[in-house]
Amino acid sequence: MRKIKYKKGRKLQHITLEYTGSHKEHETEMQLFVYDDADVIEYDKFTVLALNSCFDYTKNNWLNIHGLNDINLIKTIGAHFKLDDFLLADILNTTKRTKLEEQQDVLFFNIKSLLPSEYSDNISVEQISFILKDGILISFQEKRSDFFTHIRERLRTHAGIVRTKKVDYLLYLLLDAVMENFYITIEDEEDKIEELINLTKKGADPVILEKIENHRDNFNFLKRSIIPLRDSLYYLKTIKDDDENRLIQRETFNFFIRLHQKSLELLEQIESDMSALESASNFYFSEQSRKMNEIMKTLTIISAVFIPLTFIVGVYGMNFENMPELKTENGYFVVLGVMFLLVVGLIIYFKKRRWF
Repeated sequence: MRKIKYKKGRKLQHITLEYTGSHKEHETEMQLFVYDDADVIEYDKFTVLALNSCFDYTKNNWLNIHGLNDINLIKTIGAHFKLDDFLLADILNTTKRTKLEEQQDVLFFNIKSLLPSEYSDNISVEQISFILKDGILISFQEKRSDFFTHIRERLRTHAGIVRTKKVDYLLYLLLDAVMENFYITIEDEEDKIEELINLTKKGADPVILEKIENHRDNFNFLKRSIIPLRDSLYYLKTIKDDDENRLIQRETFNFFIRLHQKSLELLEQIESDMSALESASNFYFSEQSRKMNEIMKTLTIISAVFIPLTFIVGVYGMNFENMPELKTENGYFVVLGVMFLLVVGLIIYFKKRRWF
C-alpha cells in the first residue's frame, strides 16, 4: 500500500527532457529577487522576456521557478545560463536520488522535500533543485509551496545577514528550510508511533500490524532520502578542505558543515524511532502470544475439569450386567453429587494454585 509519489515516475534516458513528477497540474511560474546590502528588487511575475533586462550581475540574483511542466521555458533558462542538458534532465527527472554535481562554473544540488500527507500515513515527496553560479542562484520546485516564505521575508525586511552575504549563503538557507521538513515528517511519524504503541496495549487488531509495517516503510524511505544528502554535504566539506571551489565562500562552508551535522542527527533519530517501532511490533506479537496463552490456559482448565467427569460417565456407560451401582436406588443422584463435588474441588485447587 505504498504511495510514495516520486517512485512512480517513468525511467528516462539521461538526456531526455521530460518532467516525470506527479504535479503536472501546476503551471510554471517564476519569481526573481535582485538584492544586496543596500536594496532589494522583487519581480513576482517574472518571464523569460525579462532575462536580459532584470538581472543585475553586480548584485545577488535569486530566480525561483515553481512548476516544471513548461519544458520550453526550462530549455530557455538552460540556454540563457549555459546549463548542460544533463543538468536540466536531472531537474525534470524526479526519480533521481539526491545528488551534488560540481562543474567548472556551476554547482548543482537537488534534494527531496518530504512532508507527511494530510489525510493518510504516507509521505508526500517533492524534488527541489538548485543551480549555483557566480552571483546567481536558481531554484526549481515542482509546485508552489511555502517552504521559503520566511526567507523571502528576510530578504524584503533585511532581517538577519542574508542580504550582506553572497548567494551561496542563500543556498544554505534554502537547504536548511528543506531539511526542516525532515524534522516535521519525523515528528509526525513519532506521534503516530506513540498512538500505535497505545493501541497495541489495548488490543491486537491485525490493522495495527499493517500500520506498523507502513510506518517502517516510511522510515526506510526517509533514511534512503537522507543518506545521499549526508554524502553530498560531506562532499562539500571536502571541497572546503581542498579549497578548489570559488562559488562558495570559505566562511560559508561552516554553515554547510552544520547541515551535514543535521543530516547525521536526522539519521540517528530515525534509527532511534525504528527501534521504537520494532518495540511496538514486538509488543504486538507479545500481546498476541499472551492472549493466546490465556485462551489455551482457559481451554486447558476446562479440559482438566471435564476429564474426570468424562471418565466417570465412561465407566458407567459400559454395558456390563453385574455393575452394583446401576441397581442402586439413588445411584444416579450420588454420581451427580460426586461429579459436582469433583468439579468444585478442582476449581478450588486451580484457584489456590493461581492458574486462573
